[in-house]
Amino acid sequence: MTEEPHMLLSLRSLRVAFRMGKVDGVAQRAEAVGRRATGVSFDIPENSTVALVGESGSGKSVTAMSIVNLLPENAERSGSILYRGRELLSAGPAEVRALRGREIACIFQDPMSSLNPVLSVGTQLCEPLVAHLKLSRREAMQRAEALLVEVGMSEPKQRLAAFAHELSGGQQQRVMIAMALACEPKLLIADEPTTALDVTIQRQILELLATLKARRGMSLLFISHDLGVVGEIADTVVVMRDGLVREQGPMAQIFAAPQHAYTQALLACRPILAHNPARLRVIDDPIAGRAAKAPAPSKDPDAPVLLEVRSLAKSFWLRQGLFGKREFKAVQGVSFKLKRGHTLGVVGESGSGKTTMGLTLLRLHEPTSGEVVFDGRNLLRLSEAERQAMRRRIQIVFQNPYASLNPRFTVGQTLVEPMTIHGIGANVAEREQRARVLLDKVGLDGAALGKYPHEFSGGQRQRVAIARCLTLDPEVLVLDEAVSALDVSVQAQVLNLLRDLQDELGLAYVFISHDLAVVRFISDEVLVMKDGVVVEQASAAALLAAPTQDYTRRLLAAIPRGFTPAN
Repeated sequence: MTEEPHMLLSLRSLRVAFRMGKVDGVAQRAEAVGRRATGVSFDIPENSTVALVGESGSGKSVTAMSIVNLLPENAERSGSILYRGRELLSAGPAEVRALRGREIACIFQDPMSSLNPVLSVGTQLCEPLVAHLKLSRREAMQRAEALLVEVGMSEPKQRLAAFAHELSGGQQQRVMIAMALACEPKLLIADEPTTALDVTIQRQILELLATLKARRGMSLLFISHDLGVVGEIADTVVVMRDGLVREQGPMAQIFAAPQHAYTQALLACRPILAHNPARLRVIDDPIAGRAAKAPAPSKDPDAPVLLEVRSLAKSFWLRQGLFGKREFKAVQGVSFKLKRGHTLGVVGESGSGKTTMGLTLLRLHEPTSGEVVFDGRNLLRLSEAERQAMRRRIQIVFQNPYASLNPRFTVGQTLVEPMTIHGIGANVAEREQRARVLLDKVGLDGAALGKYPHEFSGGQRQRVAIARCLTLDPEVLVLDEAVSALDVSVQAQVLNLLRDLQDELGLAYVFISHDLAVVRFISDEVLVMKDGVVVEQASAAALLAAPTQDYTRRLLAAIPRGFTPAN
């Protein structure tokens, strides 16, 4: 087969399977991509952006990593991958290594796991320049500085000597992009490069990638689960589910008139700013006849105030020089009231102080000053015994369910332990029965009690984390970026669950997020933070319709607006 002259890369009937050992003497294989005879097929033209879209487990990353053979040793590939007329599936290891970085480069989702923590930025940038372009160390360092300038890094000369942990998330991703561009590749594979970033940094990275693509005349394979982001950058969209291509075509055509029900569901399940439905659509909902237009019910304006925060402040003391230290004011003078059954959304960029504020009001950070009044008592002045009793009533759900659940505990142990500590339930059997009821409430069955966290998806783990909070009958939940790491479809499920639980149990939420579309769906009032200070506070509808501060307007302008689904 000969590829068309204008095609940089062509995949034809690609299939990927993983050998899984033997069961009763029979070799086992897990089909990951191209589970039918047709396999996966699509083209990447020269100087274009093709987006691979789908949920976690859809086969996007396996397909992309097949191109440069960055797969485990037990992977088996078949079909055809033609790159500029060369068949990559039959290429030897040396030939593939020569292509990686030189002609085909990759950017990954988490720069902290991709950057070497013990090597400086300059050393890591120089490595591909020396290996592929045979530059001298001095020439490579000069080129490295020029690359940092090109990707918009502030103080590029100083950053060369920095280590990964000394950079922000956006700066780390810029370093990754600079490394990928070092040898001027023809194809850049970007695997979820903006997922973990806040909206303003996400916007900067998307604009940077688009600018670099145009300037260098390269092609981009952009992998994402978020069609809003894809709509900002893609020329062509390839939608995958369960290892198969469900739909592909020009971006405008896919967004304006999606043909496959799965594509329609992906477009429909993300919250938008235009209006606020009572529920979000989810992937498994039937598309036809699904009513999601009903507006969210209004909350009781006379509901009692559960939590009142007054002039809360938190400072950290940082070492300066040999003996000196300086004060870093992470949170300054934050005040708000939270009513029963209501949600306060807290938004801002990374470093704005929103997470520190949430941890401080729970006394997971000791406050510098201020008051947190709950049920008429200042939580910041309670004794240790009083704090223990009060913790039953205010719980927290963290961003990363992978890190917040003990990997050595079964789900049953995870749910029963807090009940045992706080004396809830007469015996183990009663506590386990309560755990089953709570699992059912968050959409999991009782069989989950005997399983470990690694046996669940990210969305399921977050449901377990929510169930763990509910074991203590809390009245207030602090949700710290609780849905930001989830696919948009799973995110919709968890947001619907949170709204259902609030309606049923009268819970009050402090919902911390950088995603204003999500905040619009879940929140009644929004508090905007910048540099530890509240810069704007109003009802969700009023603030998003007519923000008064330039900072809030910048946050709104940064939201990806690649599509307008007809919810």
